[in-house]
Amino acid sequence: MVKTPLFKGSCTALITPLNESGIDYERLKKNIDLQYENGTAAVVICGTTGENAVQNQAEHDELVRVTVNHTAGRMKVIAGIGSNDTLHALHNAQNAKAVGADGVLMVTPYYNKSTQKGLVEHFTYVADRVEIPLILYNVPSRTGIGISAETYKTLSAHPNINGVKEASGDFSLIGKTLALCRDDLYLWSGNDDNTVPMMAMGALGVISVASNLVPGVLSKLCALCLEGDCAAAAALYGKYAALFSTLFIETNPIPVKTAMRLCGLDSGLMRLPLTDMSEEHLSILQGCLREIGLL
Repeated sequence: MVKTPLFKGSCTALITPLNESGIDYERLKKNIDLQYENGTAAVVICGTTGENAVQNQAEHDELVRVTVNHTAGRMKVIAGIGSNDTLHALHNAQNAKAVGADGVLMVTPYYNKSTQKGLVEHFTYVADRVEIPLILYNVPSRTGIGISAETYKTLSAHPNINGVKEASGDFSLIGKTLALCRDDLYLWSGNDDNTVPMMAMGALGVISVASNLVPGVLSKLCALCLEGDCAAAAALYGKYAALFSTLFIETNPIPVKTAMRLCGLDSGLMRLPLTDMSEEHLSILQGCLREIGLL
């Protein structure tokens, strides 16, 4: 069976605009429209950037439903389903399939610290039971556990496992995974600052934080890479490199939601345990936004 990549290009890991009473769905819809207008290929809802860890089940399910309905086929919709409870991840995947999501994004199970065998069984359990393209998510800096190239190879044989959002920053792992899996497992960068080198190696795009703020930039960056114009891509990357790093000066999504607000894109509140940005870091962020002409 030849797999088709779920998307190529820039995919935005959407922020969730929160207010005192819950979720601002009208603001979410405007953010979705902004992505479409700027050439974004896909959006992730209920991911790390969307503060999924502090959403209750009703909010999670409604966010996926609203995003699918409002996007209306204009872009691919990928629902974050990650959990350290395999059955909970399965429930989220089944809900995403039922409301019409195009795919799901499933992070490694944080806190439990499963073995590589456990990772294979965790992902396979869900992939066996929901016929929807599944993207693995490897971000050991957050979860405390990483996926090995050999585990990727094993998982790549599953027809429902489409690819991986690779946010380890480990280029040896990325290179070995590409060599082992080839077209059985597609790769997307999980870090904005890794997009150009990863795409030069064979990744198909990025699942991006920065594209909440500058969606057109990430769309263009990915398009240049896909066209093979690495020189132009590197030049564009150079203009925004400081932004890509500054958006992680505090825990994501604090900086990107703050930057959006500063630039006139209402991003809503942070939900505890996340808090407003410190004054020191706010000054650095403002300076960065001025330097690149966004503020």
